Amino acid sequence: MGRGDKRTRRGKIFAGSFGKTRPRKKTKNTENKESNSENKDNQ
Repeated sequence: MGRGDKRTRRGKIFAGSFGKTRPRKKTKNTENKESNSENKDNQ
């Protein structure tokens, strides 16, 4: 378990993926999606 394990929450955050363990947050505005993709590249 850890960053390399895509089944865990931490692994999904590291890989930038979503699923049962890490669901996507429902956003009302479209500006939030652009900022999320930029933050993923910085990690």
